Amino acid sequence: MGGIKKLISKITLFTAYLFGKPRQVVAAIIERDGKYLIAKRRRGDVLGGLWEFPGGKIELDESPEDCLKRELKEELGIEAEASGFFCSTKFKYHHISIELLAYKARYLKGDIKVKDHDEVKWVARDEFKDYEFTEADRPVVAALSAKRE
Repeated sequence: MGGIKKLISKITLFTAYLFGKPRQVVAAIIERDGKYLIAKRRRGDVLGGLWEFPGGKIELDESPEDCLKRELKEELGIEAEASGFFCSTKFKYHHISIELLAYKARYLKGDIKVKDHDEVKWVARDEFKDYEFTEADRPVVAALSAKRE
């Protein structure tokens, strides 16, 4: 039964995006000791070689907070939780329109295992300029760079 529910969810989401609704994606802004976790998209994948804040696609009937928790477990093998909404951006790529929902996240436990990316790094705000981010992530980078907490 779980497989059928997942298939229906994917068909429903696909149909919505065919009619112009942007695909909602969540990004985790995880800060530790003044550095932020970023991930390099796998070469050969769509947007491969570009950097992003880790996260992923929100499934039907899934909250952004639950998505963040699930995606970080699946992609990096860590446990984390959303600790507050940060900002959103919308961007239309040639293959899809997305709405990126960026959340501050708290790392809870686990050793980072690179599964769906080429690499991950912890970088300071002033180092963001040294990395080429996806276009949807660039406004998040700008907002983080401008914000002094």
